[in-house]
Amino acid sequence: MRRWLGVGLLVCAALLTASQPIPRFFTVDPDTGKKGDVIVGKGEYLGKPIVAEVLLSNGTKDTSAIISAQSDSEIKFQIPDVIPGRYRVLVLSADRSAIIEQPVMVNVQ
Repeated sequence: MRRWLGVGLLVCAALLTASQPIPRFFTVDPDTGKKGDVIVGKGEYLGKPIVAEVLLSNGTKDTSAIISAQSDSEIKFQIPDVIPGRYRVLVLSADRSAIIEQPVMVNVQ
């Protein structure tokens, strides 16, 4: 019994240390723009090893944005060709296993 408990604890510890950090935007600047404008998202864990793609979502359709520069604390992306409206920013994890909704919005004119 103790052996299995020890093995279980080791497996849990391995899983917790192997998990990737969760990318998070704190701000986007500017928060309003039109097609082709560059938006700068600042936050944490935004580098290429963690984030593969930035998307804008209006709730029914997710549209990929072109990333022009990327570091651990900042991503610059262009507003894609979308209809005007308010869009939630999403990121696709580098291993493509999850799309993570961010706590920031972009207004497209």
